[in-house]
Amino acid sequence: MRRAFSMIELVFVIVVIGILSAIAIPKFAATRDDALVSKARATVGALRTAIATERQKKILRGDFTDINATSAATLLDYGLDSRWTGLTFSGPGGTSCAFSVTNNKLVKGSCNVPGMSDL
Repeated sequence: MRRAFSMIELVFVIVVIGILSAIAIPKFAATRDDALVSKARATVGALRTAIATERQKKILRGDFTDINATSAATLLDYGLDSRWTGLTFSGPGGTSCAFSVTNNKLVKGSCNVPGMSDL
């Protein structure tokens, strides 16, 4: 006597797998967006630290000129990734967050990226 799965059992398994994947795929997409925002927040912190360090180096050399946005974007050793254009971050879903350098500090301008409102 041969034992095998019936057609109903196979269809049931396929339906269960389909339901699980329909739940899991949006969760993974949200996790990716959260990771992008977290990386951008870390980059903003690194930029702020780099600007403060560069300012201190300039003062020690006797140079009291301000740091501008163009030079601030080049201060990181690893540079800014492709989501950054100058000091503007292009977030998930077409959102963006613009920054500028004022009085040797990185200042947030217009921002509609969820998770970056408190910077």
